[in-house]
Amino acid sequence: MEKRFITDDDCYLFGQGSHYEIFEKLGAHVMTIDGVKGTYFAVWAPHAKSVSVVGDFNDWIGYNHNMEMNNPSGIWELFIPEVTEGSLYKYVVVTQSGDALYKADPYGFWAEKRPGNASRIADISGYKWGDKKWIDEKQHTNHYEKPMSIYEVHPGSWRKEYKGEGDEDGFYDYRRLADELVSYVKEMGYTHVELMGISEYPFDGSWGYQVVGYYAPTSRYGAPKDFMYLVDQFHKNGIGVILDWVPAHFPRDAHGLAMFDGTPLYEYADTRKGEHPDWGTKVFDYSKTEVSNFLIANAMFWVEKYHIDGLRVDAVASMLYLDYGRRDGQWCPNIYGGNQNLEAIEFFKHLSSIMHQKHPDVYIIAEESTAWPKVTYPPEADGLGFSYKWNMGWMHDFLDYVKLDPYFKKFNHNKMTFGITYAFSEDFILVLSHDEVVHLKCSMLNKMPGLTGDKFKNLKTAYTFMFGHPGRKLLFMGQEFAQLNEWSEKRSLDWYLLDEPEHRDVQEYVKKLLHIYKKYPALYTETKGYDAFEWINADDCDRSIFSFIRKTGEDDYKNAIGCVYNFTPMEKPDYIVGVPKPGTYKRIITTETGDTKEVKYKAEPGECDGLPYRIAIPLRPLEAVMFEFPKVGSKLTDKKPASKKSEDKKLADKKADTKKLEDKKPDGQKLTDKKADTKKIEDKKPDAKKLEDKRPDAIKLTDKKADTKKLEDKKSDTKKITDKKAGNKKSASKKSKKKK
Repeated sequence: MEKRFITDDDCYLFGQGSHYEIFEKLGAHVMTIDGVKGTYFAVWAPHAKSVSVVGDFNDWIGYNHNMEMNNPSGIWELFIPEVTEGSLYKYVVVTQSGDALYKADPYGFWAEKRPGNASRIADISGYKWGDKKWIDEKQHTNHYEKPMSIYEVHPGSWRKEYKGEGDEDGFYDYRRLADELVSYVKEMGYTHVELMGISEYPFDGSWGYQVVGYYAPTSRYGAPKDFMYLVDQFHKNGIGVILDWVPAHFPRDAHGLAMFDGTPLYEYADTRKGEHPDWGTKVFDYSKTEVSNFLIANAMFWVEKYHIDGLRVDAVASMLYLDYGRRDGQWCPNIYGGNQNLEAIEFFKHLSSIMHQKHPDVYIIAEESTAWPKVTYPPEADGLGFSYKWNMGWMHDFLDYVKLDPYFKKFNHNKMTFGITYAFSEDFILVLSHDEVVHLKCSMLNKMPGLTGDKFKNLKTAYTFMFGHPGRKLLFMGQEFAQLNEWSEKRSLDWYLLDEPEHRDVQEYVKKLLHIYKKYPALYTETKGYDAFEWINADDCDRSIFSFIRKTGEDDYKNAIGCVYNFTPMEKPDYIVGVPKPGTYKRIITTETGDTKEVKYKAEPGECDGLPYRIAIPLRPLEAVMFEFPKVGSKLTDKKPASKKSEDKKLADKKADTKKLEDKKPDGQKLTDKKADTKKIEDKKPDAKKLEDKRPDAIKLTDKKADTKKLEDKKSDTKKITDKKAGNKKSASKKSKKKK
């Protein structure tokens, strides 16, 4: 128990900003000293004239419980016998001017349920975790090579059940969420859950983004160990847990961190840096080592004490830019005259470095809405060190496009293709978050154009595009079953909508998408950079159709998935898609309701989309299709020369295929000049085997001519061409650093 007392080493490390277990010393800790059970209190208030502890154990009068400061670090201490778990308390901080401030404990482990705002003593030791299998597997897994589909949840409004006239909230508690939310997330097929509003906060309308109790799980849903139980149950069911974390700012509430000891202790003293004019909140002073320590230790606290798998850092841009949300004259430049907050940059590098050192399997996610470079690069490469970044640029372009009337989509085709140009420049998460379905922005369903039927079809096709596009996935709760209303923290999701077939259909479709995403590695392979993606046709703007290939990086398109999207309510019965290899392609999903039959597409010879083979995929209005590539195919590499007999047989087979194409009428207008194709086949006798076994990337990047000699020559240049794609070299370099 002596480790609880503040030592010289504690003071030194805290002053250096590197006491990553400071939560073991500061706050309220139940213990026994010399056979006497009680609670030890410690709080940092270096400029206070005096500090005392008040609570329900002394009738909120602290004359007999004055704290002492026996160290140079500004930490006040006191042990109070017979004060036990569950007791409410506050610190009375007397300022140099004589004002008495009643403050909640910044390091408190539990808090009084709002509207009360006192801290509550909690012993968070002794919980028996049952997630050893999850922890062990996580430590031996590279999360960059695993699927990540996140269900963003606000626990207080996911579901509600009012328990009587006195229950104004209807909150599910942590343990009920452990039963119902866990089973729902698992059944749907999500790999992770992101929980909003877990750190204690006073105002429901802030959704948990104005925190007072950084070390306390909110008492709205139960006690600290109840929250441990919730995390434990997620892990037992194979689901990772991410918390929203807010080191950017804090509210002005009198019981909170603002002017904690009568001075701007946690915030910048200069209001040009210390206040957010748009939000009315205070900004942490990252230049103070003790403040930086408070936040970094808090990140460690959630990982070590609550087994949290990742932290999504809110409002990163507001931390990086000194002029964020401020007009000219309202912000203070850095020492070089720029608008970058150098202290915040150093804070992020410190946070990511120590987290990677102590917990390399934990990920830190940036909600960063600008083009700040190298957000997910390691600090040694002059990056911020985040594991992932929310792709806000993709999100805005995507939503701008899908909400358009079909007529105007062809004029905005680039909004859906532009994201690929930077898709691998960072480790991105594609997000459709809570921010996009509030404040008159409409629900995802009501963003869609057209009448009711078209809205549902549009939504399913939009989701399918999202799941085909490179990047991890995040979907806010309710959008998986096409919630009609905008989200509000005051009411439950509209679960009654599942009684209607259209909403049930969307839910079942999203469920199928989630399971397909986990099943096929090509859909979550991002560490290969542009070797994991290839356009089939990015330019079909007049018909508003997109087609591309997701790849695993294996040779010969092994385990690749093709994706085709029709974003207009027009049927395309004769649509032809180019493919790089022969064989039979199999549909794995379609947005068309009720179509569950197995569909296969036989590749026929003939150039299309710059590729040597083609498959016919009749597209219905607003239909999206994914298909898997042939399981067996010839490879270009390490092959012995084919015998003349074998070559002659293949030539004969190709002639027969050509005759079939000539006799095929439905696609006649697209499959013309078959005699010319036959002549080409005959001219290519010496290279027939090579043509059939060609490298697909070489074909993709040629001038689309069927000259076998050029194909042979380009084989050796394939890698050079691939490396020239935007960002590939940088992405590959970054990935190798991360894997180290």
